[in-house]
Amino acid sequence: MAFARAVQGSNSIEGYEASLDDVVAAVEGEPTFDANQETQLALIGYRDAMTYVLQISDDPDLQIDSGLIKSLHFMMMSHRLDKNPGRWRPGDVFVQDESSGDIVYEGPDSSLVPSLINEFTQNLGDSHENVLVRGAMAHLNLVMIHPFSDGNGRMARCLQTLVLSREQIVAPVFSSIEEFLGRNTRAYYDVLAEVGEGAWHPGRDARPWVRFCLRAHYLQARTTLRRRKEIESLWNACWELAESRGLPERTVAGIMEAAYGFRLTRSVYQRLVAESFGEELKDLTASRDLRLMVDAQVVDPVGERRGRYYLPAAELSKLRAAIRSSRPPRASEDPFEVVQDRNQLKLIEE
Repeated sequence: MAFARAVQGSNSIEGYEASLDDVVAAVEGEPTFDANQETQLALIGYRDAMTYVLQISDDPDLQIDSGLIKSLHFMMMSHRLDKNPGRWRPGDVFVQDESSGDIVYEGPDSSLVPSLINEFTQNLGDSHENVLVRGAMAHLNLVMIHPFSDGNGRMARCLQTLVLSREQIVAPVFSSIEEFLGRNTRAYYDVLAEVGEGAWHPGRDARPWVRFCLRAHYLQARTTLRRRKEIESLWNACWELAESRGLPERTVAGIMEAAYGFRLTRSVYQRLVAESFGEELKDLTASRDLRLMVDAQVVDPVGERRGRYYLPAAELSKLRAAIRSSRPPRASEDPFEVVQDRNQLKLIEE
């Protein structure tokens, strides 16, 4: 879920809008329901690049260099060969504000791209700064160099996650701030505009950008903790519901999926049971379980047999709604103000 939200957030910034249901399907290799082909291919490309990032993150010999950056870009953009995937841009590049049509950023001359990339990746490897600062600066440098014809924003966000995951500071999938950036796209663009000032200005003060990223990490972590508590409550409630209806324990995995409002298919149910309970279900057994869930009025079937999927029945929807209504509001405080208040309180106490 966290991985899918990161993929969704990063792609939404580029105009590829897809429901979380469709993003989860794309991440799991399942067919999407509503996303158009272009969006589906963009999601799959980003999924492949991010999966590779997570795969190599614990390699002690990993070096972030121009070759790795080009390879990730190719994975991400291979569905658009007209955008030169895996190659530096051949000419000038301009970033346009889609709402106004104004040119808001002009990248450095294309002839400078190879040397700028080599310089920044070398500095990245030699830096002893805090890893969150290094990740933020990797993101900023790549997006300001704008080395590709397209996909620069997605590549910069992917690279930031790679820098973080390489340090193993936390489970890599929870290191990403892409979900936060997707929810706060305007603020994201505004701070980049403030620091970049419309063109390649490497002497500009990057502190507003670093503060923005640190705040994003703080608020994303708070969201993850809040969501974890909600998921624990929902899992326990689904377990009790399955038990009260006399359903096999393994059906909790499917009930949980449906409770989130995701389309539950037989193949998805089989995968969930294998992941949650270590049990490989045959098609016949999985179909029988789904019929039992329908008979118990836990899920409702939609569609014909060939393309059938299942959605939460009324009681399951009410159960999820009740748990959601009891969760605390999403954190919005500024962590810098929190730290300042704590320091002031400590001084007063002393």
